Amino acid sequence: MDDEKPITEQAMDTITSAVEATKDAAVTAVKQVRRAAKKVAKKVAPKKTSKKKAGKSSKKAAKKTAKKAGKTSTKKAAKKTTKTKKKAKKAKR
Repeated sequence: MDDEKPITEQAMDTITSAVEATKDAAVTAVKQVRRAAKKVAKKVAPKKTSKKKAGKSSKKAAKKTAKKAGKTSTKKAAKKTTKTKKKAKKAKR
């Protein structure tokens, strides 16, 4: 410590240098984390598919959703008709 400088100035210099060191450490840590995240994303992400395969897969998905929608709508319609029949029977009583 410098005896000629006032204590407050010495303390401010120490704090400033500590803040700068902390900031530098944080910046380097963030850079390392970003690099690691990119590497993991490359390994985890699915490979790019060719345009033909993408077209086929989208067509298949569309067919599946259409089938599911058709099945669920017929099931719902059947349930509705049975419910209305039950209500009609109760109304007659």
